[in-house]
Amino acid sequence: MPSIEHRTKALTVNPLKASQPLGGSLATLGFCRAMPLLHGSQGCTAFGKVYFVRHFNEPIPLQSSAVDKTSAIMGADENIEQALHTICTKNSPSLITVLTTGLTETAGTDIERLVKDFRRNNPELAATTTIVPVNTADFTGSLESGYAATLTAILDATLPNTAFARTRPGKSSRRVNLLLSSSLTPGDVEELLELISAFGLEPVAIPDLSASLDGHLEACEFDPLTTAGTAVESLDECGNAAATIVIGSSLYAAADLLTNRTGVPDIRFDHIMGMQQTDRLIMALREISGRAVPRKIQRQRQQFQDALLDTHLVLGQSRIGMAGEADLLAGLSNLVSSVGMEIVSLVAPDDNARGLEGIAASTVKIGDLEDLELASRENGAEIIVGSGHAAATAERLGIPIVQHGYPIWERLGLHTRSRVGYRGSRDLLFDLANALLEHREHHPALKPYRSVFKHPEAEPS
Repeated sequence: MPSIEHRTKALTVNPLKASQPLGGSLATLGFCRAMPLLHGSQGCTAFGKVYFVRHFNEPIPLQSSAVDKTSAIMGADENIEQALHTICTKNSPSLITVLTTGLTETAGTDIERLVKDFRRNNPELAATTTIVPVNTADFTGSLESGYAATLTAILDATLPNTAFARTRPGKSSRRVNLLLSSSLTPGDVEELLELISAFGLEPVAIPDLSASLDGHLEACEFDPLTTAGTAVESLDECGNAAATIVIGSSLYAAADLLTNRTGVPDIRFDHIMGMQQTDRLIMALREISGRAVPRKIQRQRQQFQDALLDTHLVLGQSRIGMAGEADLLAGLSNLVSSVGMEIVSLVAPDDNARGLEGIAASTVKIGDLEDLELASRENGAEIIVGSGHAAATAERLGIPIVQHGYPIWERLGLHTRSRVGYRGSRDLLFDLANALLEHREHHPALKPYRSVFKHPEAEPS
């Protein structure tokens, strides 16, 4: 386990952390016909909407309880009542998550009581819409913890006990529950679903961002809700699955809930990057399915091995800095360490994240992008990995950047690319190597040699 350097500054410079309500919204967007409702000011929701619209280049369903200066002081209970009633009557969603913000958390809002009162006063609406309250204060945690808390709350509200639901582990012998953390892009989710399906299994991603935020044109012109994703009704059948695969240590609490509620055994992974963890996943799928490893997956493994050979002269002993959420850093650090790269600076936003234990680095700094910049400059980093916010950091350092994480605003389509499994890991190594090669070509470390005996060129008369 790496040593943790806690925050010592009295302020944040060039922020790295994204808020918990953003993470809660992201988890909700992976469910079909869902709507995140932020209990706070309209500005809080507007920021979150712009944040995701620019990242995914897609319309994002997001609503606000519109707390203003008066209701913030006198009480905003009626705002929740009106917002929920409006959304339920106009849009008929399958799922609404009510997410608190820094404003309402500071005011001491009892969000669970408000939702309970709404259910009691509107039984006909509560019967058709699952409403899940979640405490997601801006001033604590990060996107990753907000995502995990929201997914845990959704499972807690929707998963029936085995005895009540009459489910039995293994009854659906081909079904596999797939709990996925915020570190996985829609492209990652799609890659994992294809990988599991290759063994003849039927994976159910919880949540499924590959269906809702992969970037596709719908037949209808506009829908105020998510048009695809995991169906809330499908969670009733989680107890019949043969196994649950959990990816991301931030979701281990959700995994405990799922296992205790259904009795379905789970297999846990901190990440699916690099040879070791991908091999472990493939062996688990072989055991669950009872089938041999498909030929195309064996081929992908051979391609990844070849990529390791192709890139080792470029990546070996190169100095790298990285910043992001703990689950993402755990995968990235283990992958780059396996090819001989030296991690000289590594910054995470939250010191309570469980994934910090799995990071393959000697030290993890809890801080912001200024900390990444200072450590990278001091230790001579040659490349950094981070979100689009770190692009300016790389420019000031004069080194290349490979963008990954949230948000990425100045590049198109990166959320559809995969960085997991054999193929995703291979592509990431190629991206790192190509970024270094291109930079070294235009910024050579050594100046061209000029002989002292060379005659100066004659100047034109």
